[in-house]
Amino acid sequence: MPRFAANLSMLFTEQDFLERFEAAAKAGFTGVEYLFPYDYAADEIKARLDANGLTQVLFNLPAGDWAGGERGIAILPERVEEFRAGVDQAIAYAKVLGNTQVNCLAGIAPKNADLGKLEITLIENLRYAAEKLEEAGVRLVMEMINTRDIPRFFLNNTSQALEIRDKVGHPNLFLQYDIYHMQIMEGDLARTMESNLAAINHVQLADNPGRNEPGTGEINYRFLFEHLDRIGYQGWVGCEYKPATTTEAGLGWMKAHNAI
Repeated sequence: MPRFAANLSMLFTEQDFLERFEAAAKAGFTGVEYLFPYDYAADEIKARLDANGLTQVLFNLPAGDWAGGERGIAILPERVEEFRAGVDQAIAYAKVLGNTQVNCLAGIAPKNADLGKLEITLIENLRYAAEKLEEAGVRLVMEMINTRDIPRFFLNNTSQALEIRDKVGHPNLFLQYDIYHMQIMEGDLARTMESNLAAINHVQLADNPGRNEPGTGEINYRFLFEHLDRIGYQGWVGCEYKPATTTEAGLGWMKAHNAI
């Protein structure tokens, strides 16, 4: 059975952020992920990880003005220096937290933008980040996100991501495969993950529709968990879903789907 990491940006949100680490450990999780660590001192987060025996699995590169609706800056030509500064910031946090992978959110394409120019900028930024992160012993993943939830999100399906990866041409760039997003955009989940296993370094989950916990929608998670074992997936599975009620009430899926 895969190793499951609690996404603290989505789970245990009834508590303050730093209190969620203990809650995740008490619920049986051994790893955690979240959007960003940058509002807190790295040492403060590290203390929470250590106190609760948790592995820091993943966080994102700085992604612009999140509260203002930005979802990444990697495609924006006018933000290259900001992107590069964000890579340095992520490396500094990763070294303290023991984090071995970070995710890049490409961003939302501005209306009427030159898509070719956006792609060139993304490729150059990913190449830069992959090299810098490799020097620090950290893997870079990039996430495909559905365009129903985030209209005009630039990187939105597996074939596009693989093409971008080929153009970047750096061995330290991998895919983050979010089952929820890819169910919406392309389906054929099991075959796609198996065919591209070597390129996938992180998986995330939520059911569809609703983006709630497994067992609330159409996705056969019992099959997919067994499938990930069968094909030899060695990474973490991040639980990035919105609890249908409370986090604790929704954790029954783990037992119901033989995840514990």
